[in-house]
Amino acid sequence: MRAALYRDVGKADEVFHVEEVGRPEPGPGEVLVRVRASGVNPTDYKARSGAVPRPIDGFQIPHHDGAGVIEAVGAGADPGRVGQRVWLLMAAAGRRWGTAAEWTVVPERQAVPLPDGASFELGASLGVPAVTAHHCLFRDGPVGGTTVLVAGGAGAVGHFAIELAKRAGARVVATVSSAEKAALAEEAGADLVVNYRSPGAADQVRAFGAVDRVIEVVRPHGTIVTYAAEPADPQLPVRACMTANLTLEFVLLYGVPREAVERAAADITAALAAGELTGLPVRKFPLDDIAAAHDAAEAGAVGKVIVTP
Repeated sequence: MRAALYRDVGKADEVFHVEEVGRPEPGPGEVLVRVRASGVNPTDYKARSGAVPRPIDGFQIPHHDGAGVIEAVGAGADPGRVGQRVWLLMAAAGRRWGTAAEWTVVPERQAVPLPDGASFELGASLGVPAVTAHHCLFRDGPVGGTTVLVAGGAGAVGHFAIELAKRAGARVVATVSSAEKAALAEEAGADLVVNYRSPGAADQVRAFGAVDRVIEVVRPHGTIVTYAAEPADPQLPVRACMTANLTLEFVLLYGVPREAVERAAADITAALAAGELTGLPVRKFPLDDIAAAHDAAEAGAVGKVIVTP
């Protein structure tokens, strides 16, 4: 099969190769998926660049997320799933077989049924962003009747956080950095969209009312959940946080309990089937242009970057 891979970390155009490699076979409890779309996330290009180095087993095919069709199953997996459309998550977590290839193998539970009405591009946009959004929203219980602030409402995690929060009955205020991104957050259903670069942005948020949960200022006894890290650690106003009795929580999807991930996947699939999750604008790249795809994602492309094996 044709696959994009790297053997050393570094810049995309220096380490990526598109090669013929042996097609993997599904082991016990695994499924073989013909990949139709492969999603690029920050975790993918950070691993490839060496910013968050991970062991490489000879070579690494990148990308955790994707969508396609199950073509074969290993021992113990359900043979009735052959031919099923699926969306994939965490394909490259501790494994060399990411989704930037014509085929991939994943544990059966990481191949989630993709409703017929959902495109492969939307399926490949879910995975890490949608499961992260779900866990950040619901790890402390229901959000119905609460007010949620979503920082970065036009990013992939922010987009799904808005839609999942609205589906659950929350009021949502989202922050963005441009008019283009504001339009995306409004389309996702945010009740209020604030450009955080505009004068009086904080006053606009305060006027919306007390905020119960931030998916990144917040009412006393509220919860701030953060799911991303920058090279420089932020400085915390410890006294202000103490005075407000805030809860600060941190999420890294690789360490989230399996039960929580599976619950998120089930809820996300139900939302898809109900037509309540939508995709961001897509920029598609063929497999041979995977370096350009990573460069676009790293440069902050608005929307979702998809590679099509």
